Amino acid sequence: MKNRLLNFKGKLVSLERPVVMGILNITPDSFFESSRQQNVSEMRRRIETIISEGAAIIDIGGYSSRPGAVEVTPDDEWHRLEPALHILMKDYPAMPVSIDTFRADLARRAVTDCGVAMINDISGGAMDGKMFDTVAELNVPYVLMHIRGTPQTMHQFTDYNRLPDDVMLWFAEKLRVLRQLGVNDVILDPGFGFSKTPVQNYALLRGLNQFSLLFDCPLMVGVSRKSMIYSLLDCTAEDCLNGTTVLNTFALLNGADILRVHDVREAIETVRLVEQLK
Repeated sequence: MKNRLLNFKGKLVSLERPVVMGILNITPDSFFESSRQQNVSEMRRRIETIISEGAAIIDIGGYSSRPGAVEVTPDDEWHRLEPALHILMKDYPAMPVSIDTFRADLARRAVTDCGVAMINDISGGAMDGKMFDTVAELNVPYVLMHIRGTPQTMHQFTDYNRLPDDVMLWFAEKLRVLRQLGVNDVILDPGFGFSKTPVQNYALLRGLNQFSLLFDCPLMVGVSRKSMIYSLLDCTAEDCLNGTTVLNTFALLNGADILRVHDVREAIETVRLVEQLK
């Protein structure tokens, strides 16, 4: 049976009803240009919007993971993260914050120094060998995302025997290691857009309910404004909110517990309507 409670440093967040994670993007080169927050005033306005629109979690990242993204040093990544983390720690201490990083040392610093309550690792522990031990030591929820390769190389690793089975086998092995380390709060993210072609992304989405049936972990879906939508609809990331809502609806109907989104209000409305249908 799925774990329906996440422990954010003593604050319990229920997943009996799906929740929304709002993206606070402080990279200068994210694929969705309108989501980039480049100064303290913009960061503060974005935080206020995410909270006022009803998000349960804020996810903050300083390293763009779009295909072919430029490498960022740990110092540069922290330099981007620090101002927003200080705003959140000082002015919104009750708001659960997730750090979007694959670097264990940055994750540790964010948790211990800035009150961050969850680690969202796009690499599933593969890009920093210390990550799993760090998560176990910090005792915070951990988002385990599927990827092959790195943001710079993932387009080369789209050869699968069968989706979503290959991804589920990958999760099973990673979960075995995490459980042995005593990590209890693990959220699964199938990694839409990461080392998958557009066709494979939709095959993975069609099989989403299998993850809910096979694993006792909450399921997070992040398809917000991604190329799997705008490449199919022949538009841009700026113009695919409607497509995002359609796929979020499908995800909710097939077991998603957390929606990671740029557009919080619309996602909250989607959750409410889907819950009414159920």
